Amino acid sequence: MRIVLVGPPGAGKGTQAAYLANNLSIPHISTGDLFRANISQGTELGLRAKSYMDAGQLVPDEVTIGMAKDRMEQPDAAGGFLLDGFPRNVAQAEALDAMLQDAGMKIDAVLDLEVPEDEVVKRIAGRRICRNDSAHVFHVVYNAPEAEGVCDACGGELYQRDDDSEETVRKRLEVYHTQTEPIIDYYKAQGLVTTISAMGKVAEVTQRSMDALPSA
Repeated sequence: MRIVLVGPPGAGKGTQAAYLANNLSIPHISTGDLFRANISQGTELGLRAKSYMDAGQLVPDEVTIGMAKDRMEQPDAAGGFLLDGFPRNVAQAEALDAMLQDAGMKIDAVLDLEVPEDEVVKRIAGRRICRNDSAHVFHVVYNAPEAEGVCDACGGELYQRDDDSEETVRKRLEVYHTQTEPIIDYYKAQGLVTTISAMGKVAEVTQRSMDALPSA
C-alpha cells in the first residue's frame, strides 16, 4: 500500500507515520530522514541540498523529488511505503504521480490529519527541551515537569526553542496553508483523501487512520 500522510505542523504526523508503517509493514519515508541520509552519505543530491541550505535558500523541488525517487526504488519499498512530508506542494504531487505511473503504480490513500489551529499552537508552543539532553522533552500542559523549568531526568534547565514560539508556529502554519494544503484538494479530485481527527490519544488516532485505509 502506498500512502501519503498530510497535516499541519503539530498534528503528530511523525508519530502516526511510525505506528502506521509498523502496522502495515512498509517503510516510513520522511523528508527530514531523506535529507539527513543524503547529506551524511555525501550523495550528489545531498551535496546539492546542503549547498542551498548552507546559503539559507530553499532546496529546489527537483532535488527533493530526486531523493524521494531514489528512496522509493529501494527493495524494501517494493510492496509500498508511507510518505511523510513529501509531497509538500502540488508540483511535487504531480511529479510523484508521474513517477509512480511510469512504474505502473499509484497512491492508494491520502490521510489528512486534522487539528484545530489553536491546538497546534498549544502543542508546539508548550514544548520545553532540556539544555543538557534534547531527548528530554516536556510540555507545560500535557507533560509538565515536577518543578517548573527543571528537567525531571537530570535537573537541567528547560527552555523553549526559538522555532517553537507562538509567532514562529503561526508563520509555519501560514506556509502550510499556502504551500502544502492545496495538495489536499489535488488528491481529493482523485478521490483519495480521508480526513482524520488527530485529537485524542495516539492509539485512537492510529486506529482511525487504519480504519480509513481501503484494505487495512
